[in-house]
Amino acid sequence: MDGVLTEAVVGLPDPRLHPYVDRYLGYREQAAQPLVRREVAGAFVVLILGWGAPLDVIDPRAVERGAYGVNAFLAGPFDAYCTTRTVGEGAGVQVLLTPPAARRVLGLPLGEVTNQAVPADRLAGWLARLRDELADAPDWAGRFARLDAALAARLAATGPVDPRLLQAWRLIAGSGGAAAVGALAGEVGWSRRHLAARFRREFGLPPKTVARLVRFQRAYATLGRELTGPPGPGAAPTGGAGPPAGRHGGPGWAELAVRCGYFDQSHLIRDFREFAGGTPEALARPRSHSSNPS
Repeated sequence: MDGVLTEAVVGLPDPRLHPYVDRYLGYREQAAQPLVRREVAGAFVVLILGWGAPLDVIDPRAVERGAYGVNAFLAGPFDAYCTTRTVGEGAGVQVLLTPPAARRVLGLPLGEVTNQAVPADRLAGWLARLRDELADAPDWAGRFARLDAALAARLAATGPVDPRLLQAWRLIAGSGGAAAVGALAGEVGWSRRHLAARFRREFGLPPKTVARLVRFQRAYATLGRELTGPPGPGAAPTGGAGPPAGRHGGPGWAELAVRCGYFDQSHLIRDFREFAGGTPEALARPRSHSSNPS
């Protein structure tokens, strides 16, 4: 049996937090039998503060980098897909953070959590305490208000991110991943090597990889909207010949690949295999259980 999402509540943070987080997602889900999902790679940090049924977070490349039997954890920036497995009823709040926001909120270089899922109680005492407070709160409004207070306190206690790194991040994100590393280095006044080293330490991944992930995230979200309609990833043929237009009037593969900054559709498919663990066609099949972080 598939997982049943019995409750999903979106919370809007205090406006003062909008530069750091755009929304909270409260959820409650029931899985009568083991439910396995594939979680795509991304240039973002996922914070899950949950209670109820625990889950396993598994990196197929290195099982020791996962987290097992947890319901509150942080997943750092990942440059490949991982999987989650759970059974029972779980509930919690999910927060997605950009690397600059996560670096500020956590107060530690993201290079220390890259390609890792870290239990909240092992990462930081304040995260473990916050999870307990959220579980004890009587309703979602109270939980979101408690999140506002905790994040505001963290921002008051941590120092700002280097403005040159922020500028490099914004250039990558604003270009949809098209910004070249050499151009970024020139913009911030650093050498390519120094920029790559600082960016990787503070934000978890080198700028070239982040640019690829930003481009992939754009393609993944676009495929979901235009080839199948929301929600979920798009479906189209793979292999040699180009596809027809999407089932809901969306663009063909070649057009979509070029629009998202890829050389061609084969380039697009290679990134999907690396970052999502399969082709868009496979991810679109019923019961594929692929998650969309967008």
